[in-house]
Amino acid sequence: MITVASFRRPKQIKKSSACARLRIFLWSAFAFFLAFAVAARADAQNPFAGDAKAAKAGEYEFRINCALCHGLGARGGGRGPDLTRAQKKHAHSEAEMFAVISNGIPGTAMPANGTNGQGVGMTDEEIWQIITYIRSQEVKAPANSIGNAVHGKQLFYGEANCSLCHMVEGQGGRIGPDLSSVGGSRTREAIIDSVRNPSNRLAWGLTEATKEFPQEYETITVVTADGKQIKGVALNEDNFSVQIMDMNEQIHLLEKGKLRSFRKSRESIMPVYTPELLSDKDLDDVVAFLIGMGAK
Repeated sequence: MITVASFRRPKQIKKSSACARLRIFLWSAFAFFLAFAVAARADAQNPFAGDAKAAKAGEYEFRINCALCHGLGARGGGRGPDLTRAQKKHAHSEAEMFAVISNGIPGTAMPANGTNGQGVGMTDEEIWQIITYIRSQEVKAPANSIGNAVHGKQLFYGEANCSLCHMVEGQGGRIGPDLSSVGGSRTREAIIDSVRNPSNRLAWGLTEATKEFPQEYETITVVTADGKQIKGVALNEDNFSVQIMDMNEQIHLLEKGKLRSFRKSRESIMPVYTPELLSDKDLDDVVAFLIGMGAK
């Protein structure tokens, strides 16, 4: 027997499907219009190009909105790349730089304008001023590159033992920071300083876009209830527990209340690479390898 309800159901389904298609169409049209509007603004040339006064205003805006990730002077800060290089990974023209600052970069820590929790949303004029400031800070690449990247790769995975703790493009250890993109986010001088003086400025650990102030690679030493000592770096930590990766890359989840002792140290686990341990020439080669990888 065919009931009234069963007879009406196909019409309801058809109506619901039509509404869903209409909503998808409207959202797609809105997204296209928004993208077109941003692209149209970005097509314009920088009205402040070469203007020293605008660059100074851009520096102020940069400090408020960008320096947390890109560092003072735009020289890179761990999460954000060094912007003083003329060749940039995600933007080449000033129009592309405008689009990146406006829309962010999906899948990275680069947020859209006004969504990073720092400062406020910027006007088009302020974005152009920031671009003018970045251009004023750019440093031309040396005519002759420093270091032999091929030999640097051999050292990284071989005699220098870098890959015991660090990974590049999926190859290497996990106890230290992944260095796949460090060549694009840190200056050559900063990388050298990290090798010669690893405790000077500890690298950031967790760098998800949702974490405004990521954990650092501090050294943690604990003694468990049964007297076992564990030394490593924190993967995650809260008021009650800590997740540690030890020197053998074993992961331990521990309750702080059950530990005999818990100690943090800003002395890096990474050994100090003195010139006797790694010559200046060999270090130049390793840095050349990392910078080459970071530029990809």
